[in-house]
Amino acid sequence: MSADGAEARVQMQFDDNSLLAQLFGERDGNLDRIERQLGVSVVSRGNRIAISGPSRRTDMARTALAALYDRLKRGLEVDGAAVDAALKLAQSRPGHRELWSEGEEIRTRKRRISARSPNQAAYIRALHEQELVFGLGPAGTGKTYLAVATAVDMMMSGAVERIVLSRPAVEAGERLGFLPGDLREKVDPYLRPLYDALYDMLPGDQVMKRLTNGEIEIAPLAFMRGRTLANAAIILDEAQNTTAMQMKMLLTRLGENSRMMVTGDPSQVDLPPGQTSGLADAVRLLENVEGIGHVEFTAADVIRHELVARIVEAYDRAAARKRERP
Repeated sequence: MSADGAEARVQMQFDDNSLLAQLFGERDGNLDRIERQLGVSVVSRGNRIAISGPSRRTDMARTALAALYDRLKRGLEVDGAAVDAALKLAQSRPGHRELWSEGEEIRTRKRRISARSPNQAAYIRALHEQELVFGLGPAGTGKTYLAVATAVDMMMSGAVERIVLSRPAVEAGERLGFLPGDLREKVDPYLRPLYDALYDMLPGDQVMKRLTNGEIEIAPLAFMRGRTLANAAIILDEAQNTTAMQMKMLLTRLGENSRMMVTGDPSQVDLPPGQTSGLADAVRLLENVEGIGHVEFTAADVIRHELVARIVEAYDRAAARKRERP
């Protein structure tokens, strides 16, 4: 018997035929994706599916398909990314009937966003429950995207009055003087990922209106000095490129009825050699402070192209080998 158990065969039947084309995917592409990733056989006949293979893996396939069907019944889309997310969650939550709970979803004006990995689920819960959350990990894991989505959700529901988005511009020193143009033209290239996320959550005219009236503020980190940020959802992105002093400055800006989300990749520090990253310093100092959430992502949480996950893993292996050398 393999580690995944004896061979098993599972039958599933769905009561709404109108949803099956989306569930199965174009030319049964979603079913093929499940077969390929789990090493099982999935055969569809009408509104029935037969799954066969090692028992543990057939259970995962059944759990994933049931969760995807439930998404469709709730009016949510099912695409390749959703299938991958269901499979990841099914592997981490054996026996769970519901892979997505209300506490692991974010509603914005344009879409409803749900976790695509166990760490994303933990991150969304932390963003809902904690006043300050650190999201750490490589590119493509959804740290910034989910933080912006949470901030938009909070603003649209009236939980906060505004959103403040910030990054350290042009490395940690924020050396903007040599760049051409006015302040906005100088900093926009470094804040572009935040703009991109906003336009994914809100209609374009709403983004522009709220940027103009100050409900959404996007600014380099240096502009946070001397302020108290109350009734706001505050996001600091690329936090690994802050100094310890800059990080302390921002964390102490937190005002009444505000939430702060700090994201960064500790492996991508652009500070001068020998200078401590403010992100690493803050995580170490605040590890056991009540009211602060910490979520660490890995290459397994990368939700961009699957090649990105393999690239991150290759770099991580190289870094590990370098650390092991005498």
